[in-house]
Amino acid sequence: MEFLFIVDPLESLKGYKDSTVTMMREAARRGYAVHACEQHSLALLGGTVTARVTRLTLHDEDTNWYAAAPEDERRLATFDAVLMRKDPPFELEYVASTWLLQAAEREGALVLNRPAALRDHNEKLAITEFPQFIAPTLVTRDPDRLQAFVDEHGDAILKHLDGMGGARIFRVRADDPNRNVIVETMAEFGARSVMAQRYIPAITQGDKRILLIGGQVVPFALARIPKAGETRGNLAAGGRGVAQPLSKRDHEIADTLAPLLAPRGLMLVGLDVIGDFLTEVNVTSPTCFREIMDQTGCNVAGLFVDALERAVGSRAET
Repeated sequence: MEFLFIVDPLESLKGYKDSTVTMMREAARRGYAVHACEQHSLALLGGTVTARVTRLTLHDEDTNWYAAAPEDERRLATFDAVLMRKDPPFELEYVASTWLLQAAEREGALVLNRPAALRDHNEKLAITEFPQFIAPTLVTRDPDRLQAFVDEHGDAILKHLDGMGGARIFRVRADDPNRNVIVETMAEFGARSVMAQRYIPAITQGDKRILLIGGQVVPFALARIPKAGETRGNLAAGGRGVAQPLSKRDHEIADTLAPLLAPRGLMLVGLDVIGDFLTEVNVTSPTCFREIMDQTGCNVAGLFVDALERAVGSRAET
């Protein structure tokens, strides 16, 4: 089989930690051909979607983890599967890429996660489909409503709907002398939507990443524990990752969402859970494979390629 990974520049990926590299290595270990391209190389002409792709040779050595062959122009439909692994931000060019990928689906390409599902599941807003699992939450552009939310709950988290890695996340208390400027800056005086959530003190025990793969729940989560003085557990913001078995509440959330999201074309999902509350549903390029694998021995990449094989096999039978 041949797989195409749509990724950020290869030189920006870290062999020692990136989940995409871990996926690629597992696919190559099974004898599959691994190709890569960047989002900007996608093109649509006469109803045909192509990309400039390079075949990779994968190495176990983390500083020089790949060798790239010369680029070749290929139709996306000629691959057994196309994996969309481009990191956010989820801006117009990302949306344009999903339109092109959806056109490739019409030609017969298997794209995972499905382009329409990527567009339909904003990673922040998707939690609102499951109100039984979330803390009090408000989404608005109105600074006055944000101020009222902070007053009501006394302690809140504000974030934009298109952020990642802990960027542009603020904790605002009712008595914070900077609250007005934070609210004004986040909402851009009513021009930009903001999500406000009641602050969850359990963040000190970690922001847990729970992985759903092919409708199955990975039995270990990665608790991303904030560094001293921080309210963000994201690894990109300096958090420390500690793998741990799922709690009863973790299972309740994950076991509810997994069978609902997979049939929508979301083969890989990363749930963020703080304490007892679902805080995000990550669908663009969920991570934490390597950390869970290294700390527990659970072969998350193997589970992913197993699910990928099943997806390809199911298409072949239809």
